[in-house]
Amino acid sequence: MSNAHTAVVTPSAYLTLHYRLASADGTDIVTTFNGNPATLMLGQGQLAPFLEERLIGLPEGSHQTFELAAGQGFGERNPDLVQLVTRATLDENSAPGTDYQIGDLIDFAAPGGGRFAGVLRELKDDSALFDFNHPLAGQALTFEVKLLSVL
Repeated sequence: MSNAHTAVVTPSAYLTLHYRLASADGTDIVTTFNGNPATLMLGQGQLAPFLEERLIGLPEGSHQTFELAAGQGFGERNPDLVQLVTRATLDENSAPGTDYQIGDLIDFAAPGGGRFAGVLRELKDDSALFDFNHPLAGQALTFEVKLLSVL
């Protein structure tokens, strides 16, 4: 029995889907294919906007894989986002006695309100070097999606 009115993804659709985001070498960054599907509403920030854009117009039941060039995902790496932070600023944004490791993702209070995070690249007695680029910036990605239902 065919349904002439297959639901398609709209900018405010409510979806149940399996999805997978992988690096260019095929390493899974996140996947739901091995467990329960995700249920989410588009336009709510649950998926990155560049992923949501790829879903718009897809019919229910479709299974697609998108190859994203480095700049199409989380943007190109911006060297200006690699910044020195004083040890005092780091301590103000941390629990006392925190033992930092290179590669840690650390959350900061933004001067104008809100939060932002950076990856610790280097730690000295009086300063710390952080990379505030998204950890996946500048990387080519594979986005695979299987739409189970569209409401």
